[in-house]
Amino acid sequence: MLNFLPGSLLYFLSTLLLIINTVVWASLISIGGIIKLLIPFTIARNGLTHLMNRFMWAWASCNGGILYLLADIEWDIEGLDNLDKNSWYLLISNHLSGFDIAAQTYVLRNHIPMLKFFLKKELMYVPFLGLGCWALDMPFMTRTSPAKLKKNPKLKGKDLETTRRACEKFRGMPTSIINYVEGSRFTAEKHARQDSPYRYLLRPKAGGIAFALSAMGEQFTNLLDVTVLYPEVFKKDALYEVMHGRMKKIVVRVKVLPVPEVDNKRYFSEATYRVDFQRWLNDLWEEKDEEIHQLMLKHNATSEHIVNKPSAAKPH
Repeated sequence: MLNFLPGSLLYFLSTLLLIINTVVWASLISIGGIIKLLIPFTIARNGLTHLMNRFMWAWASCNGGILYLLADIEWDIEGLDNLDKNSWYLLISNHLSGFDIAAQTYVLRNHIPMLKFFLKKELMYVPFLGLGCWALDMPFMTRTSPAKLKKNPKLKGKDLETTRRACEKFRGMPTSIINYVEGSRFTAEKHARQDSPYRYLLRPKAGGIAFALSAMGEQFTNLLDVTVLYPEVFKKDALYEVMHGRMKKIVVRVKVLPVPEVDNKRYFSEATYRVDFQRWLNDLWEEKDEEIHQLMLKHNATSEHIVNKPSAAKPH
């Protein structure tokens, strides 16, 4: 391991290696996407998708190798025992840094299908990125603006129907969809601006997970509630810290939960139904907040990293 090197040199090496790793595997995925576009046979295209997922697995594994080379990190992981690569999961998580997805794909790569995101349809047309995501079978969704809905009420529900059709291909292919329900990475400024009732979390947003469950709810085997934490650098940019070799601990907790049922007709038409679903998510987030607090104490995080309990009432 090279963590004895100066931080500036470690930053240069980690940046170089991460760029090389990403370019190599993203290029192979994009080439696979071009081939996939030209092949009309479903079986062959599905085979290419499995190969593209293996490329993403290799990207995640190489990220772990880079971490091992450049940093001396203690991994504290629990909850992987009951996972299955042949199942369908909806994964929700807190969001601390741009480093989260690299850490989570590395930890989970041998236990669940490779992670996928719901993406806006407009991203499909972004050069390189769009083709790569399409090759990986990332589900693209459409969102009709409120202005268009007002002009043409018949469009109501069309977005969900389109997304459901896009997700039909996952019925025969084990899949993991990840949703960062806070909608943004945690910072002290955002936490204060939201007047968040949690110590270490932003307020969760139920809309994204409700949409995913409405589109694919019957396909999911379980809900995975994932908590990620970098105790000694909690209020800092974790990606910046790990690239300088200063991160010492990565904590991941995975809880396997039953999939909540969402009646999409009621969710999108009844305010009280939406409030009840938001209350369920708020309760889950309150438990996560307490779990993070106990983990911070366990790993002896200094007082400057521990956030005082807000006086605000529970967000019910």
